Amino acid sequence: MIRSLILTFCLALAAIAAPSGSDEFMDAEAAAKEAGASFHWFPIQKTFILVTAKDTAKFAVGIPFVSHNSNVMELATSPKLENGHLWISRDDAYKLFPSLIPVSSSSAIPSSSSVIQSSSSIASSSSVAVSSSAAAPVVATPAAAPAAAPAVAAPKNETAGTREVRTIVIDPGHGGKDTGAQGKKSNEKDIVLAIGKLLKKELEKEGFNVKMTRDKDVFIELGQRANLANQWDGDLFISLHCNAIDATAERKKQVKGYHVYVLRAPESEEDKAIARRENKVATLYGEKNAKEELSPIEWFKLEARLEKYKQNSYMFTEEMLKAMDGGKIRRQAGGVGGAGFMVLVGALMPAVLFEIGFISNLEDEAYMMTDKGQKDIAERISKAVSTYKAAVHSYRETLGR
Repeated sequence: MIRSLILTFCLALAAIAAPSGSDEFMDAEAAAKEAGASFHWFPIQKTFILVTAKDTAKFAVGIPFVSHNSNVMELATSPKLENGHLWISRDDAYKLFPSLIPVSSSSAIPSSSSVIQSSSSIASSSSVAVSSSAAAPVVATPAAAPAAAPAVAAPKNETAGTREVRTIVIDPGHGGKDTGAQGKKSNEKDIVLAIGKLLKKELEKEGFNVKMTRDKDVFIELGQRANLANQWDGDLFISLHCNAIDATAERKKQVKGYHVYVLRAPESEEDKAIARRENKVATLYGEKNAKEELSPIEWFKLEARLEKYKQNSYMFTEEMLKAMDGGKIRRQAGGVGGAGFMVLVGALMPAVLFEIGFISNLEDEAYMMTDKGQKDIAERISKAVSTYKAAVHSYRETLGR
């Protein structure tokens, strides 16, 4: 049963009059206004959202699916962007809700003669929203209040991202036959394993239950890493990596720094390239269903499932930036990015991929190779985890949990 927002939205579509003989599309912004919903347009992702006090429905231009409160439904016709306006099919409303079909028509879905024009175009709309990536991170609110439970254990109906933070999964990237990026004197797989082990010790000192996808030089498929995290019922997944570029010696001197990535549609070619490099291992070693990039439809379906975790991923990313500031390795650009990292795709919990520094940069590489540098990096990540845990706990207290 589709919930209140879609029902209200479809009722609004049915109520809007149009001349006979038109195409079966209606202006989405005008329909939102009639439905009493706020309207938000994200031009980079080409998605738009209708929001009421209780419900959220997300559409994507050219994608025949709608996400309603993290549940995905297939549409008969993809939304369109034409002449500065967003259009959604009237047919979908009637097919979802047969009771909305006018009594005068039999089994046929009525058609109209012209699309409905809204009072303002998308470009000039006062309700245009800023990019979702710029929104301040907050902890996702649980869909329902959990049943009472002893203080020593989280209620079973609480998922990662809404319960207390206890289990941390550390994923040292690459390993075994997969060396990862190679520097002048080191391999990525060795640096991230060393830092991962130190991070485990630091987190255990703080009372966390810590799991590692690998604690020695072995190869583990990308998909299996997320599966392990899910089996362990993790509350936070941290995949450790070293960045690299293939460029001239002079360029390698210039490009350095750390970057924290979350799983979201990439907003730059650089982020896409980094994801392709990290994902290449899956195709290189013949992993089943391996791919270097996600298609637009795959992204849309994935985003609906990730909705419950992404705000917490952003929140942890903010804590990472705070903890890393002042360290030897500085931020690269803004320090935050997003792309389709396959190692994060299956993780049913808040998750980040941390590019600690550029192994192709002699300065970054040298620091990541030293005992002092590795300990400092591990301590900073541990601090970020602790402050994230405190923030989640504080939020839960405001809910009376």
